[in-house]
Amino acid sequence: MLYLKIRSTLTIFLAVLLIYSCKDKDISPADETGTSATTTSVNQWIYEVMNDAYFWYKTMPAAATLDKTIDPEAYFEKLVYQRSTTDRFSMVTDDVDALQAEFNGVSKIFGIGYSLSYLDDSKTNMGLFLNLVVKGSPAEAQGLKRGDIVVKINNTSITATNYQTLFGSGETASFTMGTLSNGKITATSTVISVTKAEVSEDPVVFSTVISKPDYGKTIGYLVYTQFVPGTALDENKYDNELRQVFADFKSQGVNELVLDLRFNSGGYISSAETLASLVGKGISSSKIFYKEKWNDKYTSYWQKMNGANALNYNFLNETNNIGSNLSRVFVLTSTGTASASELVINCLKPYMDVVTIGEHTAGKNLFGSLISDEEKRWKWGVYMMLGQTSNANDQSDYGTVNGMTPTYLVEDSSVPYKAFGDESETLLRKALDVMGIPASNGGRLAPSLTVERLLKESLRDNLHPGEKRMIKNIGINP
Repeated sequence: MLYLKIRSTLTIFLAVLLIYSCKDKDISPADETGTSATTTSVNQWIYEVMNDAYFWYKTMPAAATLDKTIDPEAYFEKLVYQRSTTDRFSMVTDDVDALQAEFNGVSKIFGIGYSLSYLDDSKTNMGLFLNLVVKGSPAEAQGLKRGDIVVKINNTSITATNYQTLFGSGETASFTMGTLSNGKITATSTVISVTKAEVSEDPVVFSTVISKPDYGKTIGYLVYTQFVPGTALDENKYDNELRQVFADFKSQGVNELVLDLRFNSGGYISSAETLASLVGKGISSSKIFYKEKWNDKYTSYWQKMNGANALNYNFLNETNNIGSNLSRVFVLTSTGTASASELVINCLKPYMDVVTIGEHTAGKNLFGSLISDEEKRWKWGVYMMLGQTSNANDQSDYGTVNGMTPTYLVEDSSVPYKAFGDESETLLRKALDVMGIPASNGGRLAPSLTVERLLKESLRDNLHPGEKRMIKNIGINP
């Protein structure tokens, strides 16, 4: 009991929505990890960890009724509570180190995010409609940008059945670019070759101030893609970059704020706290940011150690907070907006009006833990849900497959995607409309086309939607 409180190596808390498909295996854990681990001992370890801190540990079958000789992934599934409706998040991995790096925002990528959509009504060939290019990535270095269209990979047309194979065929890919003309998307002669590289993703993708003096509005706009505080060399680099953005907003008198979290699937709770503390109206370090609920064993333990309010977490006192100049905040959302992003939305609601624009969010109000073996006998690791978050008013009603319903439902399907900050960009345009700022009459609108997406959620070049996570540094205390 209380295994977590004595684990000196436990450093992060996280939660993931994406459940990777199980890989076919014809080798044992011992062969995969190069250790003397056996399937039985791995499964026994999994059970002990889950039985200690899993939020729903009381629902687990008795260990004696389970076959410990089966594959750990299959064994783990027998412990998960209501997989399709409740615990959609817990999982097991055979390479905990690789996943830890990804959760820290470091991965080997081309550096593109895109919607996979049909090129025409025949629903045969598909295109990659780029909605995000990672700062500092190989894709950015080769000149790719938001709004670009890719119609072929390695000179092969893209279909619903081959796109995974085309992307996974090597470290280098050639992208044939497309263009929209006369209502149709066709290939051009431009081919861009990109080779993957390890990238530490800077989450502060874009920021600007839009001045509308005729309407009494000074609008701060920020695109923020993950909650990561910094790098191995500078652990506060990205949080400080975020603070600088708000210092600029404050100095320019921003009185309306648009947070673009469409591509933000979560991250470290510490960075969520930083962002919320820069935005919140009438907040301080004496006001509750969020609350946690653990299983009965850990709730009792934390409260015994730290008092009745042990699981309440307060805002920070941020010098560049602009809340005093705001009455509301606009948040742009998608089905990929998750976890720490949803935490910020939910936990600002007791303090100010939060207007969401876009599509429903992922529905992730649980936090969890990534646990590796202390004795380093194997690389197997367990993600398990430890509990649920709520805001200062004890509200936490979005933890379903439908997530948070937006205040204004707007489908982001008009392509080519406009540049961030373009006042005619679909979701930003809706925010400006709600503020009472009409579209400009000057200039011609660029041609656009509404496309049908194969998948609701945007993809990254590793073929997966962003992993939904709430990560929390922890020592002995929560």
